[in-house]
Amino acid sequence: MNLTAFYEPAGDGEYHALEATMSPWDVRLQHGSPPTALLTYAMETNHPRDGMRAGRIAVEFLGPMPRGRMRARTRVSRPGKRIELLEGVLENDGREIVSARLWRIATQAPGAIPAAAIATRALPPRPESGHVASFAHDDNWAYHHAIDWRFTRGRFDAHGNAAVWTRVRIPLIAGEPLRPLDRLLLIADSANGISAVLPFGEWLFVPPSLSLALQRHPAGEWTFMEAETTLGPDGLGVTNARFADESGELGVGSQPLLVEPRR
Repeated sequence: MNLTAFYEPAGDGEYHALEATMSPWDVRLQHGSPPTALLTYAMETNHPRDGMRAGRIAVEFLGPMPRGRMRARTRVSRPGKRIELLEGVLENDGREIVSARLWRIATQAPGAIPAAAIATRALPPRPESGHVASFAHDDNWAYHHAIDWRFTRGRFDAHGNAAVWTRVRIPLIAGEPLRPLDRLLLIADSANGISAVLPFGEWLFVPPSLSLALQRHPAGEWTFMEAETTLGPDGLGVTNARFADESGELGVGSQPLLVEPRR
């Protein structure tokens, strides 16, 4: 499979979604992670600012996200010296399909925070090779092949809590270097997929949103994700995830889920 990038730039804030953005639910639609990464990239690059970084990213999936041409619109909605809010939307054919809000927070100088107060956690070692089965049970699912998945607990084709080391293999945008934050966001919406508690072929579990809180900026090629999904009795669920890299803790994420039998 010859995958070159998730998006092709089309000029004037427009992008074309390529095969690697493919959803497991419908090959004509996008998986939630690539638009999350793209809109965050647009907000940060359209409004650069030194001495601040993303502290929270909340993304709303407003409906089906076609694999077509999209326009990114962004703005600073709440300026501030130490805390500011960025907002953005992705539009397809005049319809808003994704919206996002990004709280950007001022950082402290290196060494300002006492070392004893910084969160640490032992992480499982990264396996030497990955697991190739996708939770969509489809070897042609392009998004799955765009990422190296190395599970330390669970599998795509198993049920329950899971943990995995990941490495994104291709750029977010053709011709642009892949940033460490892109790597995290390109796998974040997969938390509910790796920790599914019901069979993919028999049940839908669709997240309308994704929220992440980050205590540190990512670094390096590898991102660690562990996820747990819990279900209520009336057809809603929640996925909670924790993220890390080879330097330690990064932050947490959560998603509400629509859960229902496939028709």
